[in-house]
Amino acid sequence: MADQVVVMLPLLMTLVSSVGMGYAAASPRPHIILIVADDLGYNDVSFHGSNQIPTPNIDKLAYSGVLLNNYYVSPICTPTRSALMTGRHPIHTGMQNGVIFGDQPYGLPLSETLMPQHLKPFGYRSHIVGKWHLGMFANEYTPLYRGFESHFGYYQGCEDYYDHTYEAIPDQWGLDFRRDMQVLYNYTGYYSTQLFTDEAVRIINTHNKSEPLFLYLPYQAVHRGNADTPNPLQAPQSYIDRFPNIQNMKRRVYAAMVSALDDGVGAVYSALQNNKMADNAIIVFTTDNGGPANGYDYNAANNYPLRGVKATLWEGGVRGVGLIHSPLLSKSGYVSQNMLHVCDWLPTLYEAAGGNPTKLKNLDGVSAWKMLSTDGPPVRSEMLHNIDPIGQFAGIRVGDYKLVTGNIGNGYNDWYPPWQLADDDKRLHVDVFKSDTQVKDKSQGRIKHLPTDNLPGAYGAVRLGGRLGDGVFRMSMGTGDEQAMTQYTSGPVTIDCGPRPANASTNCNPIKSPCLFHIPSDPCEYNNLAASEPAIVSQLFLRITEYMYTMVPPGNQPSDPRGNPRLHNGTWVPWVVL
Repeated sequence: MADQVVVMLPLLMTLVSSVGMGYAAASPRPHIILIVADDLGYNDVSFHGSNQIPTPNIDKLAYSGVLLNNYYVSPICTPTRSALMTGRHPIHTGMQNGVIFGDQPYGLPLSETLMPQHLKPFGYRSHIVGKWHLGMFANEYTPLYRGFESHFGYYQGCEDYYDHTYEAIPDQWGLDFRRDMQVLYNYTGYYSTQLFTDEAVRIINTHNKSEPLFLYLPYQAVHRGNADTPNPLQAPQSYIDRFPNIQNMKRRVYAAMVSALDDGVGAVYSALQNNKMADNAIIVFTTDNGGPANGYDYNAANNYPLRGVKATLWEGGVRGVGLIHSPLLSKSGYVSQNMLHVCDWLPTLYEAAGGNPTKLKNLDGVSAWKMLSTDGPPVRSEMLHNIDPIGQFAGIRVGDYKLVTGNIGNGYNDWYPPWQLADDDKRLHVDVFKSDTQVKDKSQGRIKHLPTDNLPGAYGAVRLGGRLGDGVFRMSMGTGDEQAMTQYTSGPVTIDCGPRPANASTNCNPIKSPCLFHIPSDPCEYNNLAASEPAIVSQLFLRITEYMYTMVPPGNQPSDPRGNPRLHNGTWVPWVVL
């Protein structure tokens, strides 16, 4: 026994010395890096075939991981983030209508358990870097009270990329930038994408490697900045100079914003490698909704050839850019065609962390860890896109079929090519139509879009033909029950919808009657099958009705003037004491 002690002493001393030098033992659980891009369009990454914007760092993770080609999110920001953090559908948390705006005193209910709270019993150290947008009117709704031990970023939905102020309405404009609960005044002039990348890298570099890390990195990019500014789209000139091929300046700046985001993803991955954490890490990259294309929300994103934009239930609003990358996956380097919903990330990552997802109660998400790890059989056959009792619209996918009803497009019901030429933002998006299709809600001071199904496209958008460049992946344009044929080797995963039928813009008016689409063969939603498949329409409409009986009322609250930054030294801070 004494001899054994003598033999073990050098090994023990080496271990102690190594820990003292900063080489701690590896975490027994995987590090989880959850990256969210804000308003990134389906056609804004080169792994989906964008021939304008190269995204080599994101592409690398997608091609060597699992590229999610049947992945869906909510159509707008707050609902997606609520689903991501809770694993519960927004109709069950009251987050199903729009976003939290300025001084509205509500948030993700405190009764909900968030991802960092689920991971904490496993020893995870949880940090958020970037955008919150799940409520901030009271301290209890902010990140440090919801399971995160640090927050570097902002509370609201958007802000200036350089001075970090947020404008709700012209009378409500204030600084929204903080470390934990402390407002930061000394970051003016620093670009937020770089700031958030630097902070994420700092957290990785200083993290105790023997403990599992949960890093939630919801970038500001590529959401526009404040609307009432000369340049809502913002990027450093060095990034703008990367895109001389794009003549349209708005699209060029947007491309620069995406490029800065892509560089950030690359820097985060390099930090994981440099700290010997990459071999025990799971990286998820997702957008929060479809891109605000063709000038929607003052942006220049693109979802082509998908139909619609952010905040719509068309595929361009809900079909997400997504991937998962990890050496812990048993199989990787493939395209997953299995249905996946943003609600599924919480139970999926919980299982990957070593938890038993069946012990999680009242979730709408299901764990897809085994499915993704092995390219196994699907874990879900349907998903609810949304039911919005205020907006009076709904959408659901069951199997291969999608049903939509109500004002799902908000005036943006067309197919919008990416801006390229200098005047495309005027030729494809006629600004004069804004005065005819928008009104001010004077009580809230917000722009509201009127439901208009008699306009030609979106604000008079010109319908253009055309096709994407050749890609390895194509979806066959079959009819009826014919399944899409897929083949993947390497390179972009694109969608080729074929020629657009002459009646594509007129065969569906969901405000008048539900529309039905067979998504595998018709991802661009050209062909409304409702008249020929009444039984399927009835079946899917019944499922929407069944979901309605489980829905809680939207949590939206009217504006509270006490939250005005004018009353708080020009800053956005919690103003209600619970």
